[in-house]
Amino acid sequence: MSEHLTREQLDAAAKVELEKINALPKPLKPKDKNAIPAQPMPQLEPSYRARVMEEVAQGYTEAQAIVEANRCLACKNQPCVESCPVHIDIPAFIAKIAEGDFKAAIAKIKETSLLPAICGRVCPQERQCQMNCTMGKMHKDVNQAVAIGRLERFAADYERNNGGASVPAVKPATGKKVAVIGSGPAGLVVAADVRREGHDVTIFEAFHKLGGVVRYGIPEFRLPKKIVDNEIESLAAMGVKFETNFVIGRTRKLKDLIEKDGFDAVFVGTGAGLPLFMNIEGENLVGVFAANEYLTRANLMRAYDKEHADTPMWPGKNVVVLGGGNVAMDAARMALRLGAEKVRIVYRRSMNELPARKEEVLHAQEEGVEFCVLQNPAKILGDEAGHVRGMLVDKYELGEPDEKGRPRPVKVEGASFEIECDTVLVAIGNGSNPLISNTTPELSVDKKGHILLEDATANKTFMEKVYAGGDIVLGAATVILAMGEGRRAAAGINEFLKK
Repeated sequence: MSEHLTREQLDAAAKVELEKINALPKPLKPKDKNAIPAQPMPQLEPSYRARVMEEVAQGYTEAQAIVEANRCLACKNQPCVESCPVHIDIPAFIAKIAEGDFKAAIAKIKETSLLPAICGRVCPQERQCQMNCTMGKMHKDVNQAVAIGRLERFAADYERNNGGASVPAVKPATGKKVAVIGSGPAGLVVAADVRREGHDVTIFEAFHKLGGVVRYGIPEFRLPKKIVDNEIESLAAMGVKFETNFVIGRTRKLKDLIEKDGFDAVFVGTGAGLPLFMNIEGENLVGVFAANEYLTRANLMRAYDKEHADTPMWPGKNVVVLGGGNVAMDAARMALRLGAEKVRIVYRRSMNELPARKEEVLHAQEEGVEFCVLQNPAKILGDEAGHVRGMLVDKYELGEPDEKGRPRPVKVEGASFEIECDTVLVAIGNGSNPLISNTTPELSVDKKGHILLEDATANKTFMEKVYAGGDIVLGAATVILAMGEGRRAAAGINEFLKK
């Protein structure tokens, strides 16, 4: 494990680099930019952070941001913009950071993206905008690409910490009403874009707090909830209304919003909140949880804050997490912070195939999570009281590629073994929330429950006046992809209401 450097040490090193940059002739040549070292993200020390809820990634200092921004080659073909789901003008905002004009940088980002503080923290930039960065390709390493996400976060945090976010302008009232079902990333974007045009907007949220998956699914140590609150406050300042504890399909049917409540258009953004299980023996034992439930209790209901929240939480000490995605990493790292003494991730492929972000895997390893790869549970074992006591695990090896090109895991016969554990967290994915589709036969859905679109360019469903987007259409995806869906749906709704 590499030596841990503090934020102050990284800032001092960046200031030295900045002096070198300032001494070079302007404009900088590509070879000059290529020689500038990529700036590491300041982070809390691993042994400390593994037991606290403080945000792990502390954000760039001003000197680091300017140094990193100077690495951008400002490519004419802009491959980063093409790879961004909402097509932020990345070279333009980075150029402003390089100049030290941080307010202009965030203004440029917000022309396209309304949740930069969130996206800069949780989006997999290494698979999107940074994947095709020319700087990364020059170094033949995506980790050497310009740190677009970290710079996006820096600009958003700078605005919030220096006078607060500006409220987007709202056009004169049109008299039209739009209902937004779900307050996740897609719903928030739709609400903002539709409200900007002067339409009356109400967000209906099933939970008692707003934010959707960024509230209940992403832990405090990755995304502080004050960041989410900040985005919600901006919508409230624009005049968006909120109805919490309001379950569309139960409290009110979707059709009633249109036929009885007079909404002119409806957006469905209810996400993929239905946890999937492995259907193996023992999944009904006490001590087995869907990672969704586990994280919701911790994040939304603040189970970790024992002095102020009285949320029931299973006191697992020996925890096994099934799965290899970002949710599995979040659940494993949360278990440590909730007091687990041993946490293992069981994944049936190798470390190379883990679908989680590399950064999240590294953070989990640094904090003490053990990775048990090429293994898969065959049965969860219980004691006489019906509590988890262990797990029967099969060994696997990698075979020929499957239909997605990944090596197929093949069971090694006769190589099963038992491990001890008292808690199992199942993090193998989520299905679409079925409540609205089950109570609205007019909506067309596929066999997985995803809402089908009649017009994908506007995210228009087959039901009149109803639009949809985010995970309820895509399946479990990223925040920025959901935002892209919301942006298209909002444009479709605004065009429909003009007519």
